[in-house]
Amino acid sequence: MGKRIKKLKKIRLHREGTNTLFVVLITFIVIGALLLYFGGNNWLFKGFIALAAIIYAIIVNFFRCPIRYFPSEDTDKIVVAPADGRIVVIEEVEENDYFHEKRLMISIFMSPFNVHANWFPVDGKVKSVHHFKGNYHKAWLPKASEENEHADVMITTPEGVDVLCRQIAGAIARRIVTYAEENEECYIDEHLGFIKLGSRVDVYLPIGTEVCVKMGQRTTGNQTIIAKLA
Repeated sequence: MGKRIKKLKKIRLHREGTNTLFVVLITFIVIGALLLYFGGNNWLFKGFIALAAIIYAIIVNFFRCPIRYFPSEDTDKIVVAPADGRIVVIEEVEENDYFHEKRLMISIFMSPFNVHANWFPVDGKVKSVHHFKGNYHKAWLPKASEENEHADVMITTPEGVDVLCRQIAGAIARRIVTYAEENEECYIDEHLGFIKLGSRVDVYLPIGTEVCVKMGQRTTGNQTIIAKLA
């Protein structure tokens, strides 16, 4: 596929948070102005300002979007973490929706305090994109992978290997945004999508893939190598 194309724009806050941050800011300003106008207790106004600042900082932190580029041009057979979070599953499973055979599944759980942008785990071409409605079990439960609302992005690497990346909604996160489009070329440095609040991303790889992470390990999206294809 040649030299990777780095199309990711240099942004500090993710575009998915623009409207939310604006609405919350205006709401806090209005409430603060009303408290000040009606002569509320000084401690009440100061307390509100302090609480509003903390809440707004948490929301900003949630929608932050670090500028990241994979540190090497050599991405052949490399699988990077599609999300910030913690490794909660490394196991062989029967995948019957697409492959109808055993696959190695590596799962990353994202807490509400993690960056929630998702990256493509491999370079390649998007083979298919599907969205499925479902339940909202806690994201770390095994049944969440199949029963929860999720979006599946199938990617074919330059070597012809199919890799499935699944964005999964959780008990709190109920909005999955997927930017991947069928038949487009994709690169590790690009955003695959975004999931609001805590959730999970699964990657399905061929049996025989070398695992480069361990259970409980922290991952950084687009930086941590989680596996190497055979």
